[in-house]
Amino acid sequence: MKDLRKIIYISLLTTIALVLSLIESMIPIPVPIPGARLGLSNLVILSTLVVFGFSYSLSVGVLKSLLLVLITGSVTSVFYSLTGSIISIVVMALAYKYLSKYLSLIGVSVLGSVAHNFSQVLVGSLILNNFKLFLYLPLLMIVGLFTGIFVGLSSIYVSKQLKVVLKKELR
Repeated sequence: MKDLRKIIYISLLTTIALVLSLIESMIPIPVPIPGARLGLSNLVILSTLVVFGFSYSLSVGVLKSLLLVLITGSVTSVFYSLTGSIISIVVMALAYKYLSKYLSLIGVSVLGSVAHNFSQVLVGSLILNNFKLFLYLPLLMIVGLFTGIFVGLSSIYVSKQLKVVLKKELR
């Protein structure tokens, strides 16, 4: 029964991440940098990492990316989204596991944001065969720093609340 409840929570978390991604795509960013986003779905993915572990957060990230492509119809974005999700989740998982003595969830989130931006620029450079896209990376890193801080702060609260709910539910 506990496994079924975990599957239900993962399904719900994937749905929330997907909805946040869709909402985020409709919010205009005041910074005129193409591709810059708030990273609201990363809040769900980081909280899933903290509460359920790496495999569950990876499942949420991959499912969110694949479902987003099916909903939006933007097939080419699957390369960017999927690669960015996987790389950032791996980086956040490693940072959370090995550096949590030194970093809070804010630091873990910032590292994930940096990894996500780097991997997306790398994929874009490989697809377009134009490594001048890396000139764009510093701007994305600055935006990623601020969004990573926001996601990290929010994840601290969300993961604490999710743990409280799970303790009550999984008894």
